[in-house]
Amino acid sequence: MIYQADIEWDANYDVVVLGFGGAGATAARFAADQDARVLLVDAAPEGHEGGNTRYSAQLLGTGEDFNKMKKYYQQLTAPMSLDEEMIDTYVKGMVAMPEYVSKYLEVEPCSAKDYAPQSRWAFEEFPEYEGSETHDFTTVAKSWFDASLWQILKNQVSKRQSKIDVLYNTPAIELIQNGQTRVIEGVVIERDNKRLNVQAKNGVVLATGGFENNQRMIEDYLGAKKLAPLGTLYNKGDGVRLAQEVGADLWHMHNFESLGLLHGMAFAVPQGERGRLMLGEQNEKVAHGSAFVIGDDGTRYFNEAEENRHGHIKNHGQWKVPINQVHPYLIFDSKKKEELDHDPIIGSYAPYYNQIISASSPAELAEKIEIEPAVLNQTVARFNHACEEHNDSEFHRASTTLQAFTGAEIFAVKLEQTMLNTQGGPRRNVKAEIIDTKGQVIPHLYSAGELGGISANQYQGGGNLAECLIWGKIAGENAAIPKLANEADVASGASVSEKHLNSDLRRETYPTAKNQYIGRSSRGMGDEIVVRVTVDENKNLQEIEVLKQAESADYGQKAIEILPKEMVKQNRTDVDAITGASSTSRGLRDAVNDALSKIK
Repeated sequence: MIYQADIEWDANYDVVVLGFGGAGATAARFAADQDARVLLVDAAPEGHEGGNTRYSAQLLGTGEDFNKMKKYYQQLTAPMSLDEEMIDTYVKGMVAMPEYVSKYLEVEPCSAKDYAPQSRWAFEEFPEYEGSETHDFTTVAKSWFDASLWQILKNQVSKRQSKIDVLYNTPAIELIQNGQTRVIEGVVIERDNKRLNVQAKNGVVLATGGFENNQRMIEDYLGAKKLAPLGTLYNKGDGVRLAQEVGADLWHMHNFESLGLLHGMAFAVPQGERGRLMLGEQNEKVAHGSAFVIGDDGTRYFNEAEENRHGHIKNHGQWKVPINQVHPYLIFDSKKKEELDHDPIIGSYAPYYNQIISASSPAELAEKIEIEPAVLNQTVARFNHACEEHNDSEFHRASTTLQAFTGAEIFAVKLEQTMLNTQGGPRRNVKAEIIDTKGQVIPHLYSAGELGGISANQYQGGGNLAECLIWGKIAGENAAIPKLANEADVASGASVSEKHLNSDLRRETYPTAKNQYIGRSSRGMGDEIVVRVTVDENKNLQEIEVLKQAESADYGQKAIEILPKEMVKQNRTDVDAITGASSTSRGLRDAVNDALSKIK
């Protein structure tokens, strides 16, 4: 939108941050710490904010030695090029990460090398690269995938409610740019089906994440037809579109990360749903024995048992994400099916057991999955021959992982490639300023996080979250620097009256009757969990009502439905967690215990 001198502002802020994930939360709090009045908006409804940070492993990439860490990162980037000043800024931030966590997040930093040395494969993802030994993960707790970092980042925003207004379910529609000076003057947002012009006197920060849920961008930039998101469902490429409209240059648009089974896969889910991340034991069961994966033509296309590094597998000396297959399948025999059926995670997962296709021969199975029968016959025969010869000449899968097909039946289940996050977006500089196609700064426009992430090629785990904190701080502080000499509209000379919007950050109150108590916990995967607990005169549990929660729609909701009943039935809170929903189970237990602690 082109700025007009007579524009009517519906609200005025020093800084507007678009996107309430790890990067946006960081930018907002640091802008507020510079005495800026901040508006923080997110397209997701309340309880679903947090972007990919909420769903991540909560790992912050950390370096113990600057020179070694820089060398490591240069090798991860090669053969692509990246401005050395950008690398230096990033690496300095990672080396200082423990101090950052202690000073700004106000918790004791934990080193994965100290408490999880067995996970060296994760914090030294490319051990053959010089300097890899200096890489570590800093965490805020001695646990992973528990939303602990996200809860702290959100709490830092909540503590600054006097300076930060938050709006959920409020997408950004377009930036407002001065046609003469190119300055970003504000942003148009949509609130309750009404468009509002919001002035940003000092800066706008784009922190809207990637385009994991934008099918057109996935096809245009990644050359893929179907990728199952593992993180948020609300990253739809808004930041890419907003930046393009004001002339931003783009970078790293081809790059994305996967994770999960095999080379970064999951059992297929309907469009618009999150894939289920499975690692470790589940991956070994799928990748070993009498099972293999076929691509669109009915042939194998990779070594199923080889490691993947965030979805990258070895490809002639480099680590690359494999070419996307439209309908890959896991092919397996009766013995493998029995093993998968009895796995507590795979066997209870509907996208697995509801999609199994069985047949009495490879040819019959091929017809059912619309593959040329002769091709699948040959693929099975070659695999069995490799097992008999203890030599997979096609893909060099270790002989110890091979087992020939037996039994009267053969099975298939549909898989799909996963996507943790995209890296592409507007190009930024060391000040987090967005650059246009001529290499010039777009005034008052900044970015942070996975929107235009720094990763240009191979990816080391923990890098994106570290980037959220490093460039979130840089973006927030620079956006907060006063740009106007006074409170007059520079273009028109008109006086600007201060108007703010009603923030969605609030703490609800809930009624209670006799023997009822309210309990709260922020240790789930989503927003705060609030329960109302009813006890009898002897303090025995009678009822547990979940009044507020925003856990994941799959296993999180299962825990919300089952655990309260089990707690009442057993009259205790330490009941077994729901498989796949350990964070939700923990948060629910903590909320009930919080309520019980208030009984006098």
